[in-house]
Amino acid sequence: MQAPPAPDPHAAYTARFAARRAEADRLDAAIDRIGQWRLAVVLAAVGVAVAAGVTGVFSAWWALAAAVPLLILVLRSKVLGFRKAAALRAVWYYRHGLDRLAGKWVGRGPTGDRFVNPDHLYAADLDLFGDGSLFQRVSAARTAGGEAVLAGWLLAPASAPEVRARQEAVADLRDRLDLREYLAVIGGTVTEAADVTPLVEWGAKPPAGWPQWRHVVVVALGWFNLAAVLGWLFVGTGSLPVLVGGLLSALVVSPLVRWAREVVRPVEEAANDLPLLAAILARLEQEHFRSARLSALQASLTAGGLPPSAQVHALRDLAEWAAARRNPMFLPVAIIMLWDVWMAFRLEGWRVRSGPLVGRWLAAVAELEALGSLAGYAFENPTDPFPEVLPDGPPRFEATGLGHPLTSAEKFVRNDVRVGGDVRLLMVSGSNMSGKSTLLRSVGANAVLALAGAPVRARSLALTPVALGATMRVQDSLRDGRSRFYAEVTRVRAVLDKAKGSPPVLFLFDELFAGTNSSDRLVGAEGVLRTLTDLGAVGLVTTHDLALTEATARLGGRAMNVHFADQLVNGEMTFDHTMRPGVVPHGNGVALMRAVGLDI
Repeated sequence: MQAPPAPDPHAAYTARFAARRAEADRLDAAIDRIGQWRLAVVLAAVGVAVAAGVTGVFSAWWALAAAVPLLILVLRSKVLGFRKAAALRAVWYYRHGLDRLAGKWVGRGPTGDRFVNPDHLYAADLDLFGDGSLFQRVSAARTAGGEAVLAGWLLAPASAPEVRARQEAVADLRDRLDLREYLAVIGGTVTEAADVTPLVEWGAKPPAGWPQWRHVVVVALGWFNLAAVLGWLFVGTGSLPVLVGGLLSALVVSPLVRWAREVVRPVEEAANDLPLLAAILARLEQEHFRSARLSALQASLTAGGLPPSAQVHALRDLAEWAAARRNPMFLPVAIIMLWDVWMAFRLEGWRVRSGPLVGRWLAAVAELEALGSLAGYAFENPTDPFPEVLPDGPPRFEATGLGHPLTSAEKFVRNDVRVGGDVRLLMVSGSNMSGKSTLLRSVGANAVLALAGAPVRARSLALTPVALGATMRVQDSLRDGRSRFYAEVTRVRAVLDKAKGSPPVLFLFDELFAGTNSSDRLVGAEGVLRTLTDLGAVGLVTTHDLALTEATARLGGRAMNVHFADQLVNGEMTFDHTMRPGVVPHGNGVALMRAVGLDI
């Protein structure tokens, strides 16, 4: 699927950065002017009071007339302050976007470290998570659910129909800069992804089943207690009503206290993130989408006639009322009015009406954020096309002009890579630093992006859904007592097991079995590659050991040798990083040793 032409991202970001900067400066000046007016009003009020005291012509109470304009100015200053903060967040958003376009994004943004699984078949090998990772480059999610959906898409390939549906949605979102800016700046500055996922479990719990009369009695007792205390303090009604109310309250509330805490706690923990959730839902409700996937997300929100954003706003209001007991000034009233249990009943009423829908709302928001992340990446890489995802069948990966998506276009050489059909294996030989490992990572990273629904760093790419397996960054473990060779053997076994299932496997082995002697290496590597290709898998294997390249002849037409070359010019090693057919004609190990001064 080829996306329509997009605006120039640098020009668009630059213009919007300047506009938001100017807006922030304008609001800052307006706030300063209001500050001057506030000072003038205060001085005028003081002047009126002094003049009244000196002349006695009029009352000093006239100075209170300044309270109304002063209140208006204070409220106006608050509103402008919120707008200025939003403008400054937009300034940061576009500044960060320009930095990404300039390649200055490493170390900025979420790393996705919580999704790291050392046993995953390719996540560490392809730098999916961590500083400088694919996740850090792509993610724009502001909720934990959005991050989790995006990470899940990177960690597991989707089917061809699913990928095409995501591509259509990403293309729909790609040029909606206003929407993506809104999602980025709404809800204030968030240092960590908002996590309201515990509300899903809370909302799905069955109601406690307390009879309605208990709620009525709690409310009635609360008002009775308040009236009794006020009467005792100010009217002289005596302490008996207070004691009676207290005794009845203890009898009614005691069985409900533990239940009330369980109801209130999850909502209070999520309270700070509810405004962000409500704002995202409100925008999702109002947007007019073209893609079927995004329209389906909107349709999934419909429930009971009341928009989800309004229902979340109602929950936020209840959470704020429940938290009022934390105010020392309100605490005595909260105790008298049985506040915790009262609010628990109100929250329980909300949960009965809307709780089962919370999971659906969060899933829609999470998917919107994941698609929006891919859309932002697509917008910032307008020359990267969407791949053609072929129907399920024999595995294929056919790319022209392939490069690594985390490297700027000026710093990589594009290569054509084709595996599938008759040729299921590319044996990649070459010298150190010539580009073998980078080629494998380019294949893997683009396959991950392609099967997540994103554009790819290639002139064109056609592939079938594949399961990836790689051994590029297999590490030993002192804690577990595992050598690197043992860890690699274990990983290869896992890839072989994966190849027996569906979808077919695309394997990427870097220096396969380099941790053992050459004889065992040749026997083991050739046996593994033969088994994998017999199972219908396709892939690439790099090697320094030219003896292993001879295995391609014994594998028949299913394997082909390619290589990367180098040149030693005036004692300096140079590389063109271009893949060529055949076996590398020479190595560079000895030459490199001599170039750095080893006497050999």
